[in-house]
Amino acid sequence: MTESEVDLASLLCSRLCHDLLSPVGAMNNGLELLADEHDPEMRQRCMDLLAESAKSAADKLKFFRLAFGAAGGFGSEVDPNDAKAVIEPLVTASGRTTLEWAVPAGFMPKRAIKILLNLVLLANDALVRGGTLFVGAESREGEHEIVIRANGPRIVMDEAIRTTLSGNLEAGSVDSRTAAAWMARNLAVRGGGLVQLAEPDAEHLIIGALIRN
Repeated sequence: MTESEVDLASLLCSRLCHDLLSPVGAMNNGLELLADEHDPEMRQRCMDLLAESAKSAADKLKFFRLAFGAAGGFGSEVDPNDAKAVIEPLVTASGRTTLEWAVPAGFMPKRAIKILLNLVLLANDALVRGGTLFVGAESREGEHEIVIRANGPRIVMDEAIRTTLSGNLEAGSVDSRTAAAWMARNLAVRGGGLVQLAEPDAEHLIIGALIRN
């Protein structure tokens, strides 16, 4: 493993830890409250908080395991339904965002699935007030196209992430915010693929990727 690969792995771990801090912290708070609480109604609220936080942590771990790690086995292809199973809880957890899924049945290269997951992560983060997240894909002989479209009342994408997806960020400037974008773009450009990011208006953010086998 090269030094740059180690650095990217470290940054992805930082992103994972950042996202897990909230639900794990909530579980810790819930346990502390439960230890000192004797009112049955309040104890039930603590139990509900623990259950919700545990589910959130588990959902995020499943997502990151497939997006960043080696989930899906050692084969070269992954069932897109496995991706949907980890995307849906992440996208809909707040109750403010709905998922529209238009990915046909049939296995896709693991590289394409990882790109899809990381682009979903970026688009979902941009929907700061919720909305609709559309995920589509189409496969042809030796090529796979992915389209992620986010619609909502307020869309905010960090300019550094835009720069990264466009391929204009220096490797030494990658940090935990831009690591997922860096990973998605670099996976795509292998073999002559690309990532395209449309300029957003008030309601739309569109990210497309072309992956060549």
